[in-house]
Amino acid sequence: MYSLPDKTKKNKFEFDYLLFFSVILLSVFGIIILSSATTTMSSGTRMVMVQIISMFLGIGICLAINFFDYTTFKILSGFLYIIGIALLIAVLIIGEGYETSGSDRWLVIPVINMSFQPSEIAKIFFILLVSKHFEKLANEVDKMTIIKIAIFTLIPILLILRQPDGGTAMTFLVILFVIAFVHGIPFKYIFAIITAAVAAFPIAWMFILKGYQKDRLLSFIDPSSDIQGAAYQVNRAEMTVGSGRIWGQGLFSGTQSQSEFGVPVRESDFIFTVIGEELGFIGSALLISLIMFILFRCIYVALKSKDMYGSYVTIGLTAMLSFNFIQNIGMNIGILPVTGVPLPFVSAGGSAMVTYYIAIGIIMSVSRRKNNNMFKTTGL
Repeated sequence: MYSLPDKTKKNKFEFDYLLFFSVILLSVFGIIILSSATTTMSSGTRMVMVQIISMFLGIGICLAINFFDYTTFKILSGFLYIIGIALLIAVLIIGEGYETSGSDRWLVIPVINMSFQPSEIAKIFFILLVSKHFEKLANEVDKMTIIKIAIFTLIPILLILRQPDGGTAMTFLVILFVIAFVHGIPFKYIFAIITAAVAAFPIAWMFILKGYQKDRLLSFIDPSSDIQGAAYQVNRAEMTVGSGRIWGQGLFSGTQSQSEFGVPVRESDFIFTVIGEELGFIGSALLISLIMFILFRCIYVALKSKDMYGSYVTIGLTAMLSFNFIQNIGMNIGILPVTGVPLPFVSAGGSAMVTYYIAIGIIMSVSRRKNNNMFKTTGL
């Protein structure tokens, strides 16, 4: 008797072409923009070459992880988390920094003399571990598991705040909050967390935040308070983005983007100003549309995951990417405070580029092994 093909088996190991090629498209776009942003910089050519090499390295790792069963990460998550913490401790001891960052965030690989930022990979290791524990909570509510999640979150945050790097530390909290929300944490707990955060802010202001971080918050509240100081970047960024108007001034033709005295750190933190000025509203809107497609594709993968662990991991990684996208663009147009959060796949940074591709590789591994829809009511 003839039987219909089993669609579940047929689709069990699919390659996610849509996610993969949309990310590559974003990376290529980023390299073009970076080339424009660094034209007048003495180290511009080197930045672009590092970005290209990092992209190809990231693609290779992404493809390798794609064929790797993501459930193995559940077994290795504890070991990987320890490695991430060890790297963060090493940063505090032998880490290096740059004048523009105001903190020590990098470790240098001796043989090849290249630097990388351990906090980037630590975020992924953190997601792999807490997702494992949230999966346990999905089966049985255990107070000890909740305490473990809190400890696993607090340790990297405290180490990163010591660098200091408030933007990355905040990313850990966002990841935890999003996974907990998807898990189904009661709203009373969410309200309690928000209340506690508000209550703790005065303490953080007095004992944790550095002087430049306070200045950034004050300049965000009142951009006219210190035009030549803390608010200089924000005001210059808003002016540069606005000067692009609808169609932009043209690629490699931006007045501020091509000036040695343009927006500071436009190759990284403020690279969106280059996009706004040279490609205008239309180019910026197309970029944001591509970003939204990538994020919604990741959410789709989470909905289609074959188990809770895959869903939590994918949601955590998507939260990490989403926060970075929103925070970077938001601070470039003056609606969010300035932090050292890069624009994924666009800003200069080899370690960040490779890390984001690792995240995409894990998500593609989940997508490759999806079968039945866990969330029956979604209809996706």
